[in-house]
Amino acid sequence: MLETGLTHTSSIVVGDSDTAIALGSGDMPVLATPAMLALMENAAMLAVAPELPEGSTTVGGHISSSHLMPSAVGAEVHARATLEKIDGRKLYFNVVATEGDRLVGEGTHLRFIVDRERFMAKL
Repeated sequence: MLETGLTHTSSIVVGDSDTAIALGSGDMPVLATPAMLALMENAAMLAVAPELPEGSTTVGGHISSSHLMPSAVGAEVHARATLEKIDGRKLYFNVVATEGDRLVGEGTHLRFIVDRERFMAKL
């Protein structure tokens, strides 16, 4: 059952392909903001996936986040998403990224529930 409070934590070990250099968002070998945001989105997607109707999924609609601390290659970063509000097809999440006890980033994320077939038919 889809209800507020659903949560999931996704994790990565920062690799060379996750750096600002590799993703073109900066010129230093640290976790790129786009990689951190993708990890947050992944956590939100997985928080609700088991509770969705057959044939449904979620897609990202908006994310607002701060990236507060750098993470080096080899660091383990965790992103936790918690479903805060449900408004029809709109799902609102609180997202937090950490490395150990350090807050790496935090923000909010909006996802939409969609029917997979109808969504793909729009392409």
